[in-house]
Amino acid sequence: MKTIYLSTEESKGRTILKLTHAYDTEVWNILKNEKQFHWEAGRKIWTCDFSEAKISYVKKLFENITLVNMEALEKREQQHLKAVTLSEQTLKEVESFVGFMKSKRYSDRTIEVYRDALIAFLKFHHTKTTSEITNADVILFNNEYILKNELSSSYQNQVVNAVKLFYAEIKSHKINVELIHRPKREKLLPNVLSKEEVQRILTASANMKHRTMLSVIYACGLRRSELLNMKPTDINSERKLLTIRQAKGKKDRVVMLSDKIIEMMREYYKYYRPKVWMFEGQTAGAPYSEKSLEQVMKQAVAKAGIKRPATLHWLRHSFATHLHETGSDIRTIQELLGHSSSKTTEIYTHVSNRAIQNIRSPFDDLNI
Repeated sequence: MKTIYLSTEESKGRTILKLTHAYDTEVWNILKNEKQFHWEAGRKIWTCDFSEAKISYVKKLFENITLVNMEALEKREQQHLKAVTLSEQTLKEVESFVGFMKSKRYSDRTIEVYRDALIAFLKFHHTKTTSEITNADVILFNNEYILKNELSSSYQNQVVNAVKLFYAEIKSHKINVELIHRPKREKLLPNVLSKEEVQRILTASANMKHRTMLSVIYACGLRRSELLNMKPTDINSERKLLTIRQAKGKKDRVVMLSDKIIEMMREYYKYYRPKVWMFEGQTAGAPYSEKSLEQVMKQAVAKAGIKRPATLHWLRHSFATHLHETGSDIRTIQELLGHSSSKTTEIYTHVSNRAIQNIRSPFDDLNI
């Protein structure tokens, strides 16, 4: 997949924006015709003066043509925050916040996310004590850190959640938490693969473990963490059920197991003989890592020749959409996915072709 990588460097007192990409005629011709970009043949990169407007221009220039990877730019800003040291008093308050969340039995993942979000917020305002921070500082953080670095609205929501909880429980409403506004939720449709694309991904790998892991995610509509937390004892092959324990929201649920996926897991189990977790890493008794699983998916997508940036969660989206297209009702799909509200599940009706596949387009009635 074509990708342009953005990064920066300091040169003679100026900040330079660098554009790096594998050679591609279309990308090359676009940049060649843009006078503001300079080609450095020795380093094989394009450069220009850095500005936020220039980043936005590059993204718009290559919209629908290639991916623009900004990870290096985000790390540049995050590196600045990493260098900031919080006071001992602030660190104690953060630890009290962590202790509170543990006592309320928040999941380890939620605790980690809220703690990191709060620390980023407090480091941004490190010149103030936590008691001096106001609602205006929340808005400033949103505008000057989150929006400036084009971080997601979901991350902004995490910061809002963390700050609200921290000030409500640890600081006793030193700021008015009810006035902290949230970003408008993006109404994005889920990314869905066709059944043919799913088949190509699931058969792309020759490795039995890799193939089985991806197949189970799709066959059961699992989240990544649900697959990695699965134990052999969660599988009931006689009843053809898989029990997913303490998933998102600390809820248990059961999903169906087809004969086909049971046979695949049985063959996998006989070959690998996992000790604790159904899918273990190189160390016996240790679960397979999230990053390794993501890499497995990435490699399978590349081998399958799929140009879209498909992720593990796309398999879950595809599971739900394909169920709806073959006649399953929303309530059943909701139970299988573990959604608390049917409104969350209803989004799949917008990408399913079940309701529209037999509709005749008025274009077909034109004499063209």
